[in-house]
Amino acid sequence: FSISTYNKVWTDAQEALNVLLQREREDKSLKPEQDRVTTFKTLATSYIKYVQIFRNLEMAYDQIVHPQKRLVIRQVLEGVMGRILELKNDMVTLENSEYHYFDDILQDLKLLPEHIEIPIPRYFIKEKLKALQEREKYLTQILFNAGLQTQKPVKSMAFEEAIKTIQVAERARQGRLRATFMKQIYLEEKKERQAKLQGRTGPNPDDAATCIQKIWRGYIQCKKTEKIGEEEMIFLGMTASTSLLHAREVNALRGEVQERHEEEYQKALVYIKDRLKEMEGLDIKETLQDQIRQCFIECRHIIGKFSDYPTEEAGGSTATFSQKNPEQVAAELAAKEEAALQKKSKKGKKEKEEKGKEKKKGEKKQKTEKKGEEEGWKMAPSNFLSVMEEGSSQYKAVWKNRDEGWNFPQERDPELIKEEKREEVEEEIRVQVDELMRQELKNLKLVVDKEKSDEQKKGKKSEKVRAGSCENKVKFNSSLPRCTGISKVYSLVRRTIDSLYKELAEQGLLIRAKTVHLSDYVGKYSYLGTALRQVDVEPMPSLSDVRQLIALYGVLPLGSQAVHEKAPLVKAMLLAGPAGVGKKMLVHAICTETGANLFDLSASNIAGKYPGKNGLQMMLHMVFKVAKLLQPSVVWIGDTEKTFYKKVPKAEKEMDPKRLKKILPKFLKALKAEDRVLLVGTTERPFDADLRPFCKVYQKIILIPRPDYASRFGKYLWKHIILQNGGILTKSLNISCLAKLSDGFTQGHMLQAVQTVLSERRILQMTKKPLRAVEFITSLARQDPVYKEEEETFK
Repeated sequence: FSISTYNKVWTDAQEALNVLLQREREDKSLKPEQDRVTTFKTLATSYIKYVQIFRNLEMAYDQIVHPQKRLVIRQVLEGVMGRILELKNDMVTLENSEYHYFDDILQDLKLLPEHIEIPIPRYFIKEKLKALQEREKYLTQILFNAGLQTQKPVKSMAFEEAIKTIQVAERARQGRLRATFMKQIYLEEKKERQAKLQGRTGPNPDDAATCIQKIWRGYIQCKKTEKIGEEEMIFLGMTASTSLLHAREVNALRGEVQERHEEEYQKALVYIKDRLKEMEGLDIKETLQDQIRQCFIECRHIIGKFSDYPTEEAGGSTATFSQKNPEQVAAELAAKEEAALQKKSKKGKKEKEEKGKEKKKGEKKQKTEKKGEEEGWKMAPSNFLSVMEEGSSQYKAVWKNRDEGWNFPQERDPELIKEEKREEVEEEIRVQVDELMRQELKNLKLVVDKEKSDEQKKGKKSEKVRAGSCENKVKFNSSLPRCTGISKVYSLVRRTIDSLYKELAEQGLLIRAKTVHLSDYVGKYSYLGTALRQVDVEPMPSLSDVRQLIALYGVLPLGSQAVHEKAPLVKAMLLAGPAGVGKKMLVHAICTETGANLFDLSASNIAGKYPGKNGLQMMLHMVFKVAKLLQPSVVWIGDTEKTFYKKVPKAEKEMDPKRLKKILPKFLKALKAEDRVLLVGTTERPFDADLRPFCKVYQKIILIPRPDYASRFGKYLWKHIILQNGGILTKSLNISCLAKLSDGFTQGHMLQAVQTVLSERRILQMTKKPLRAVEFITSLARQDPVYKEEEETFK
């Protein structure tokens, strides 16, 4: 493995990050910016640089095999991901648009659009691959037992029939070999007869040498031609190179080494900690006891009596004795006593002040809003700067100048483990010492100060209070009414997660996500966005922009718990666009990239299931309970406009599509930052919905347009779809003509046309009869395109 290469990638990323962090610290002290264009450029430049750092860190984390380095990189990587989401949120707030265009900034920085593509961290799937495979097997078994999935029928064969089939095949093979052998003998005999007739016993040596040279030179030239052809196909991206195949093997081997080093590291953590307890535990315990006893004596000498020992909640001896002098301890105790006395006198004043404050709240809000408009834009505080700074400081202190000449295989570093575990051992021993020293302090107070402990003073009172409270509890419990309406919901508490998972799968509410990667959603970057906005024309977003938004709002938060908890929270997202633009594909791509469960709550899917109000409530309880416990999860509502219909059509009244309209917002409100659950709605007709509740549920509304010419041409849609379905591209197939004539058609239309043309028979004929554009145009002409008027309605 190339250790130095990826160490350098990590070093470069850390240096670039340090520059950005320094700039962010300086920006805090600057005055708010008045010009919106300057503000957007500042935010966009920071966003682009963070994305570049993110790409390098993700590569380093995936390739480096040292387990302790990976921990530091992981911390910084998650901090950078969160900061990217925060900057994206700031840009959306500033421009009131989900789509942003960086053409001029990329030109200034001399970067390509590929350099700001959001990568999907590979560890999202790699680190839980075994669990995902087991879950897939379990789901497959459930669906098969329920009859919802059928396996391909396997033809059974009797034992005697199988033996006969093998015998026939073997005899045929031997017959072919015998025929080939006899043919060779016949040809040799024929040559000998011809030679005898001509009066020669063998060929002329010069003629034989010429024949050998001719065959050898032809063979060498064929090999050279094949190699040139392969290199050309690799250059065009039509086949995988041998170097790529070798790289895949190396990556697989690297993953095995990472797993092995991680297992050894985890074992070493336990072993070294136990060894430290054995070797240094007694010395640490005695040292702590001596320090605390000395502090007892000094405190009594200053204040005239023994101070109270800090409680466990306050941190025990860590909070007081380890880092403070006796004089500081005495001053702190005196301050606490004064604060306790002042609390009682301030209670009455606070109640009066609160009433006055409530009246002034509205006036203050108006003033702050006006001030915000006058002051201009100032960057919001970040939740991830401290995380990145901590990781950067750890890199500087430990890894920047560390000599690793002895550690060529990049295994764990035992000295670092000792430093880390020594603190943990000291904390555990400190808890034990605190218990011993509390008792010792009580004994000292009884002997020296002759004070009774608080437990002895309050012993009798506590017994009376307990007795009274028990009576009240009994009375309260006996007076509770029995709630029959939600008994089914409460019954879910007793059920196991496996039983709930099985029931949802059998009912068709938990479905299998198709294996589709976000990179399969191909599309070209739009280079005219900034130019169009400068002349006050809102450009249509490109497929590349859509792919970026799905990665930012869907994949990154669901893939990382640390990012989801601190980043701007997105609970629901709507994908709106014409039929065939890939909305369902994007839903499945989110699940594939994050390993998420997929729940289908479409109106057509839940029709007739769990009838009644209580049944609906129980269904949603089950879905969201399983989604939270087996997170990450995606809850998908297809044709979501039906759930928010203004008026239900007569044909759909029996289906009752508006069942979820009132109850769904309540369940969304209950989702917290630690719940990696995302609601995704897809719709072809958002204008049929009641927009007020519709927009309240979906925080992010992403418009997905039909593909533009740049996305249809080149190595993108047409070429990608044809190759994916077994086609072969030749010079006779005019991709430019296809891209031009397919204007207005979606990816779904193109896929249907390709699948219609590329039948099994047509694939076999391709070597003699190459593909032509006319074949696809004929199939495409039978479908209805998306007209501009229809696309404008989505805006």
